[in-house]
Amino acid sequence: MSEKRDYYEVLGVSKNADEAEIKKAYRKLALKYHPDKNPGDAEAEEKFKEAAEAYEVLSDPQKKSQYDQFGHAGVGGGGFGAGGMNMEDIFSQFGDIFGSAFGGSFGGSRGGPRVTRGTNLRVKMKLTLKEIAEGVHKKIKVNKLVNADGVSYKDCPTCNGTGRITRVSQTFLGAMQTQSTCNVCRGAGKSIDQKPPEANEQGLVRKEEIIEVDIPPGVMDGIQLSVTGKGNAGPFDGVPGDLIVVIEEIPDEDLKRDGDNLHFEAYINFVDAVMGSSIEIPTVTGKAKIKVEPGTQSGKVLRLKGKGLPSLHGYGNGDLFVHINVWTPKKVSKEERELLEKLRESENFQPQPDETDKNFFQRMKDMF
Repeated sequence: MSEKRDYYEVLGVSKNADEAEIKKAYRKLALKYHPDKNPGDAEAEEKFKEAAEAYEVLSDPQKKSQYDQFGHAGVGGGGFGAGGMNMEDIFSQFGDIFGSAFGGSFGGSRGGPRVTRGTNLRVKMKLTLKEIAEGVHKKIKVNKLVNADGVSYKDCPTCNGTGRITRVSQTFLGAMQTQSTCNVCRGAGKSIDQKPPEANEQGLVRKEEIIEVDIPPGVMDGIQLSVTGKGNAGPFDGVPGDLIVVIEEIPDEDLKRDGDNLHFEAYINFVDAVMGSSIEIPTVTGKAKIKVEPGTQSGKVLRLKGKGLPSLHGYGNGDLFVHINVWTPKKVSKEERELLEKLRESENFQPQPDETDKNFFQRMKDMF
């Protein structure tokens, strides 16, 4: 499973599947490939993890929307997202949907206490158009909760480390036994034994950490990428939350973005429009020279194929559209006016549009 499969394919549901269908499909697969039913079967364990990863994304409306738009890169490709989930993560997050399956204790450590999970952290990351085009490796400072040095834990005295309270009551049918989450440790099965004075009641302290993040090419403004396990530490030595990286695109001075395509407004003078010229334009990674043919009309759009931004889905690059604008001077000298008056009378300078001089809407239709 080196190459990720489509999450809808993994769960065997359509893209229009609702929350109940997704949950039902995941439960069916997880029961089928559960480690307790397939002891020592590495392939079953991988399929169990794959199903959990798909469910983690598709059961979350925000992550599902990102996945529908951007594929795996939007929620996990190349270091982000659900990838890398371990068994404890899965049992902690999704055990509750299994009800009484596997002895009624699917969560936590399959019969033991529940594994607590840390909260997610959210940071904004500003990127230039060049960084978006090429992808970038960033180091960011994050102030997060971590386990304090010297902290130690002991079994919760209320539940004796099980994370659950068992109660027996007498009814007219006889003795009835019920279980509920321990209200003291909240299912963790642990309590603080020793901790340094600076730690909070869960044994955590705030600490600044440098986290390295790989941003894939083609991300868009507002997209959220998740770095697994880099959020706040889990209480009572639990699993950490995730670091959510929100992309903020820095507007480029020259190039305007439209999806994977870029647009540039090029201005040329009247003489260059008549006689033709070579002009230099900016691209996302530098500069390029393009030829302006003699007789070019204002409003003409030149298309540079593949000079736009890479697709986040990996479907190639967009295009760079150069919009030609013929600059009209607002003031002219006496000598320039005399020359222009002579040209005004020339029959060659009278507008004579033909089929090739299409209107704006037709030009845009032809491009797309």
